[in-house]
Amino acid sequence: MSCQKAALELNTGSQPGPKSPERTEDVTAFEDYGTGLLENQLSVCDFVKIQKAFESPEPRKIICMSREDFTQKMTEIVGWGTKEEYGELFDKVDVAQDGFINWDKLTSFILLELNKQDERAKATVVPQWKDLEFLPVKHKDNIQKVIFLKSSSHYLTISKEGLLAIWGENLKLQETFPITSDATKLKHLWVTSLVSLENVNKIAVAFTSKEICFYDLLSKEEFACQYKLQGLKGTPICMDYWYDPLDANESILSFGDITGKVQAIAFTAALISLFERPASACEDGEATMTINWAELLSGCHKCCHILEHKLHQGDWVRQVTYNASLDAIISSTTSNTKSVVLAWREKSKKHLHMTSFNIAQGIHAFDYHSRLNLIATAGINNKVCLWNPYVVSKPVGVLWGHSASVIAVQFFVERKQLFSFSQDKVLRLWDIQHQLSIQRIACSFPESQDFRCLFHFDEAHGRLFISFNNRLALLAMKSDASKRVKSHEKAVTCVLYNSILKQVISSDTGSTVSFWMIDTGQKIKQFTGCHGNAEISTMALDANETRLLTGSTDGTVKIWDFNGYCHHTLNVGQDGAVDISQILILKKTILVTGWERAITVFRPQNFNQFFIQPEEWKGGIQHHHDILCAAFLPPQTVVTGSYDGEIVLWNSSTESAHHVLHPDYQRLLKSKLDTKPQKLLSAGRSHSTHPVADQSTMGVCNFEIDTEGKNAVMRLCFLKVRKNTAVTGGANLVSCGGSGYVRFWDIYKKQLLAEFLAHSGAGTIIMSTDKMNRYLTTGDLDGWLKIWNIEEYCLNSSKNKITKAPTLIRSFQPHEDRISSLEMCELGGQLLIISSSADCSICVTGVFNAPVWIFGQAKHWHIENYLFLPKRDTNLVESDIQKEISLFSKEESCLDPTEHSLLNKKNKDDSTYNVRPSEDINLGIKYKERSTCMKETQKPYYGEVIKKSFSAFRSLSIGVLEELPEVNKPAFLLDPEKYFRKEPEEEHPQIPEAPSLFETLKAVFDEKNLFPKEILDHERKAKQLCQEKSCEVKKNKK
Repeated sequence: MSCQKAALELNTGSQPGPKSPERTEDVTAFEDYGTGLLENQLSVCDFVKIQKAFESPEPRKIICMSREDFTQKMTEIVGWGTKEEYGELFDKVDVAQDGFINWDKLTSFILLELNKQDERAKATVVPQWKDLEFLPVKHKDNIQKVIFLKSSSHYLTISKEGLLAIWGENLKLQETFPITSDATKLKHLWVTSLVSLENVNKIAVAFTSKEICFYDLLSKEEFACQYKLQGLKGTPICMDYWYDPLDANESILSFGDITGKVQAIAFTAALISLFERPASACEDGEATMTINWAELLSGCHKCCHILEHKLHQGDWVRQVTYNASLDAIISSTTSNTKSVVLAWREKSKKHLHMTSFNIAQGIHAFDYHSRLNLIATAGINNKVCLWNPYVVSKPVGVLWGHSASVIAVQFFVERKQLFSFSQDKVLRLWDIQHQLSIQRIACSFPESQDFRCLFHFDEAHGRLFISFNNRLALLAMKSDASKRVKSHEKAVTCVLYNSILKQVISSDTGSTVSFWMIDTGQKIKQFTGCHGNAEISTMALDANETRLLTGSTDGTVKIWDFNGYCHHTLNVGQDGAVDISQILILKKTILVTGWERAITVFRPQNFNQFFIQPEEWKGGIQHHHDILCAAFLPPQTVVTGSYDGEIVLWNSSTESAHHVLHPDYQRLLKSKLDTKPQKLLSAGRSHSTHPVADQSTMGVCNFEIDTEGKNAVMRLCFLKVRKNTAVTGGANLVSCGGSGYVRFWDIYKKQLLAEFLAHSGAGTIIMSTDKMNRYLTTGDLDGWLKIWNIEEYCLNSSKNKITKAPTLIRSFQPHEDRISSLEMCELGGQLLIISSSADCSICVTGVFNAPVWIFGQAKHWHIENYLFLPKRDTNLVESDIQKEISLFSKEESCLDPTEHSLLNKKNKDDSTYNVRPSEDINLGIKYKERSTCMKETQKPYYGEVIKKSFSAFRSLSIGVLEELPEVNKPAFLLDPEKYFRKEPEEEHPQIPEAPSLFETLKAVFDEKNLFPKEILDHERKAKQLCQEKSCEVKKNKK
């Protein structure tokens, strides 16, 4: 049954790994520290409120708060959070324990915390890699070095036989040159190393002929040799160059040889000349100048001096580098004694002080991170060790994981991560802070057992070069221009909400289904390979929300439980690849649409096998183009929408169609072939592109079909809450799709009631509505979402089609690409909007100005903190939004304060009023009379001229004031004596005085009766003890 069950992966918070090369190990992720801390939840608005609390009315006066004042004021001003949480925040800010804090202390703490969070986030980000690529090199022997020239933006590679290749920044091979010396021409000697002298535009090449040649990159000739350093005692096999960015004259060329010597040339006037030219030298600047090593040792050249040591005692120096932050030369060998030597420059800068590390079995390579102050070593014993340069006794960390000798290490400086590469061709990426492997890549490298490897990571371009003898492999990081969080590795195609489990279910083009907790954003499980490699185009939940149906481009629909077990496979495409657009689950049938003009039906009562074949839909084919969507209205109404804009109404019980709706016409269906059009009186548009013709002899209408998809119906949605529309009229069906239009239909009167442009110039759109049909959410191809208030939109039928848009609540762009799916759900009494996109992300937000969270982001959210604390009046929020939008309206709108009696008489012949949503905003939430926009700048009103105002009160209409009626004086003014005269005082019976306590006391209170005996005894003993002690003190004094 393994073929019936998708691979189930429990989410461990792993970051997406590379697709190719194959990733063979899961990533260990680290939960973001302090997600629920108060300082991490404060918004910008909250900080503005806090800042105002610290502002003093007097200039230059700093307000300080104690712990008690801070907790009390913050809970009142911010409006959420407990006193205990603000108390904890106070304790963190008051590091010096002064007992008070001010605004400067608070902001300094917050900035430090944000910086720490950024550092932690960078350290746990796992890079995604492109496919492994082998560059078309022309080298015949081992590649010895890869460098990048910042000045010219070129890469240089050099091989053992002396062939220098020049590559463009796009890694296109431009030129190759043979680099040889006079000695190598006569003998079979090789190139050992290459470095770039960026500050003087030169390169230095080391040869096995015990010489180093310096080539000028700006020479007229092709890499003319300017200096030749000869007479070295040993063959240099590794080199490194450093120059001071603040003073480019100061530079150091260090190199190690096969005799164990580490030598360095410190240049003091590099910009003028590396070496002094003797007076007898040829005046021709292009001639090669030969320098003998003995001359440098004797100090003949005043512009440089020599540093050297022999601490490696005959072992080949495998790597050498100079680090300015340590002011030391670091070198390494494969020996287990003095494996790493640090030669520290003393104050005179001409002498060295040495320290060394002894590492078991030796090392192949090392790297130093100046900000972390760590040296990483690639151990022959399969270990990667981290060392403090000042502690030679033992490493500060050991990274375990390689099963073969480690041959290369290099820091990813910006992210504080470390690359390591082993002899078995396994690449690992380590998180230094946690000392754990966060990525393991086993690439399809050449299978040769004996190879020489070169490892170089170009951090600026995100390129990793690994050479295998004369072949050069490239691993390039995927570009992350927007640094956007991705919920899936591939484009997300559908999103659903399971109200029982409170989970979001998403699918992508890579046949993966993921499950997320909506309240925190945590991924809890994932099904991979649900349909092999075929794209999952749509999903649906059954009525009980216990089964998940996935439709794929492979022509099948699979029914899953939430443990990843596939119960049935519905053969929709008859063993062929089809495009399934929607799965509609009814009480006794499952309807599948999308790839052709017909509806495919399955009946669950016949699901007695694993593979299920489709059954016949009795209604046949009624659409002229592919069906894209469907919707169901209980008890038995089904509607389907097609690419050409037609909406067909079906009876689900009889499976027969009875009517066709279109923005430009309607037609009544009497039989399967009866498609005669009848023009709608109220739905016709002057710019219609669909002329209507009479029925042909074959019974098929002859009108023009929309082949460009301008009226394509992408989504259909019934307004199920409006149950009385059959009697009262009004819209109960919403459609959207081509050209960004949303349309409201009355399916009982077969009438198009409203049509408005929701997204201008955005192409096709999709939509979703909440269960109470209060809000409509629309999304377009550019990633924009708009939320509309449709609670009282098109409640009544009208002869004229409405083109005025409903109230726009919110417009924002949560995605960077096409929105593929929308879902509105309710959590804790609050409405949420879930959207998925082709940009591989899934977002959730509230209807009003709530934050936008992305599933898969590093920080898990607590959605109740943002939506429910503190609770605000929804009507007030919506009203505030409308007022805010109305203030920024580009064009003026006239609101008539009367009952529109005269205005309606004046405009009673007008059919429609085209008003843009941003130009006509209702300031209230519920309204019955919608204001209309007056096109004229002046209108007659009661014989007076009302000019359109462009001030803050431009929306007010001012008319002639009516005279006030005469007001009669109140009775208390006419007869004040009656209301304000003094009444005669009445005699009140005298209240007798209460007897005194002494007269009524029957017995005197005794102390012994007033207090318990135990208390009196304790007091008596205490008095005695006190007297005894006082007596003892007096005796001692005497």
